[in-house]
Amino acid sequence: MKNILPLIAVAGLAAPAFSQSVSASPEPFLHLRASFDLVVHLPYPQAAPLFGPDEERVWAGEDWNPQFIYPQPAADVEGAVFTISHGKNRAVWVTSLLDLDARRIQYVYFLPDLMVTVIDVSFKPLGPDSTAVNVVYTRTALTPQGNEHVTTMQQHDQSAKMEWQQALDEYLAGRKSADRH
Repeated sequence: MKNILPLIAVAGLAAPAFSQSVSASPEPFLHLRASFDLVVHLPYPQAAPLFGPDEERVWAGEDWNPQFIYPQPAADVEGAVFTISHGKNRAVWVTSLLDLDARRIQYVYFLPDLMVTVIDVSFKPLGPDSTAVNVVYTRTALTPQGNEHVTTMQQHDQSAKMEWQQALDEYLAGRKSADRH
């Protein structure tokens, strides 16, 4: 009980500030979900690591350049903390779940004073050489400007499936070509 009292006190002090910022908003904050499916032409044990933040560099293009805070050196582990340039902003990311046995990876990232995003990536082996990947984005605006950002990101999600699939396919084609030589 002693440990709960300080938490209640802190919550009581924070509540008025939070309620003022929320009630001052003339519009509700958006909370939107988008998802898409991909197929990676690799067996699951080889496909899943490609969706870790460090390993993703090999196929995701030059815009994906995570700067690891933890761990050092960079590694794809649960609890990893890294930043990514997000336009003029810097997003702070956390690998909140990396459970390859459960075939699931989850990230949470936030853009201060704009939005929080949860990304769930789940895998389903389709056969010996293919893996289905489901990607779900859930974004919550933190401010009216965040509503604009969430809306823009939701529109981008419609093309993300094709961009990701093309990038993965090109990476794998280059890898197969290199293996032949």
